Amino acid sequence: MKKAYRVKKERDFQRVFEQGSSCANRRFVIYKLPKEQEHFRVGISVGKKVGNAVMRNSVKRKIRASLYTLKDQIDPNLDFIIIARPTVSELDSEELMQNLKHVLKLAKII
Repeated sequence: MKKAYRVKKERDFQRVFEQGSSCANRRFVIYKLPKEQEHFRVGISVGKKVGNAVMRNSVKRKIRASLYTLKDQIDPNLDFIIIARPTVSELDSEELMQNLKHVLKLAKII
């Protein structure tokens, strides 16, 4: 994913948390905030309970790869944050993709 597709700044994260709505399943929590823009932006948060730095970065790479395959289906007028719960480290890429699709459908992002 290009950097233009990422929520990077702390104030942007806080705006989504405070003004946005949330949705969750057992593996992920999603906060979303509608915005007028030409493409969606996503922030990914993986806490220390998931594992060491290598494991956390692996999870983030898998999430980004899954989002890249789904990017044509995602509503472009959104900023959203994906928070990975600790049990996500047990998943392989295919299971992570299925769980991510499920929570995105629940949140009405795809």
